[in-house]
Amino acid sequence: MIYNISKPSDMAAPQVRTALVPLDDVVAAQARVARHAVRTPILERTVVGLSVHPTLTRLHLKCEMMQPGGAFKIRGAANMIEQLTADERRRGVITYSSGNHGQAVAIVANALGMPATIVMPRTAPQVKVDAVRKLGATILVEGTTSVERKARAEYEAMRDGLSIVPSFDHEHIVAGQGTLGLEILDQLPDAGLIVAPVGGGGLIAGIAAAIKRTRPDVSVIGVEPEGANSMQQSLRAGAPVTLASTFSIADGLLPIRPGDVTFAHAQALVADIVTVSEDAIRDALRWLYSEMKLVVEPSGAVSVAAVLSGTARATMSPAAPVVAILTGGNVSAATLADLVNTEARPGSVS
Repeated sequence: MIYNISKPSDMAAPQVRTALVPLDDVVAAQARVARHAVRTPILERTVVGLSVHPTLTRLHLKCEMMQPGGAFKIRGAANMIEQLTADERRRGVITYSSGNHGQAVAIVANALGMPATIVMPRTAPQVKVDAVRKLGATILVEGTTSVERKARAEYEAMRDGLSIVPSFDHEHIVAGQGTLGLEILDQLPDAGLIVAPVGGGGLIAGIAAAIKRTRPDVSVIGVEPEGANSMQQSLRAGAPVTLASTFSIADGLLPIRPGDVTFAHAQALVADIVTVSEDAIRDALRWLYSEMKLVVEPSGAVSVAAVLSGTARATMSPAAPVVAILTGGNVSAATLADLVNTEARPGSVS
């Protein structure tokens, strides 16, 4: 059942945390993550004249849409939930998510025999809502922004004694996502540039924490939609900022504010945060489908959009592999066909 109630007004202010996740935490997370996630492949494609470099011909695609739940989010969820005490597991977990993180939490909780509650926005794609429901989780609908979902989850957690599993702004989540960075370096030791989608920043923070402490010569670049560039604007301001609204066909990248933990990592370790247009995202979806025969959701394709459009640039050898992370593939056939074959109709969230 889906419940609808108004957001409580007596929410506590979020705690500010700025410590960077140590490499040891990412390494330790690998064993926990391996119990629930799979080692996804990296596919290589020869492309003449990539805009990211005049003579670059090699593009590598890290296929995280092949994870259980169809997205990289299983990594952070597994790392955090696996560390809960027996009593915390008995009482259950709650999270706030537009879809992919909610699915990940539901999958891990189900595997461990725990109850799970997922707070989702009114704008969540039906394919993601249905997937969460099939996993046996309780769904609560709240607002359209990550701030509203977070407040509702905090209220429910306080009332029922549930453990919150944040979408991105927690050290355990960042460490779990960081295992993706270590996996890339293991599969492709000569990688020169890693390009990753940015929503709340958990993935880019984790990858940077892992890669820049292991291979400081590798560049890490994050990508946001032009209409949802909260991390980019925050870095320019020198502190996390809250946008009045966000919009994009990339529905998983619409937080109006980055996390405190994730912002600190981006500020310290990430080479650049760039943006891509809606048309560039659509072009990337077309390329991935027609040239690579891959089904990727818009949020997962912004990395490729940045590479193909030339937005993501780095000073590096043309022989150094570029890795674009495909973060998710939870998109219905009808929606994908619409995005690939028709003009953009961006959704919006305030």
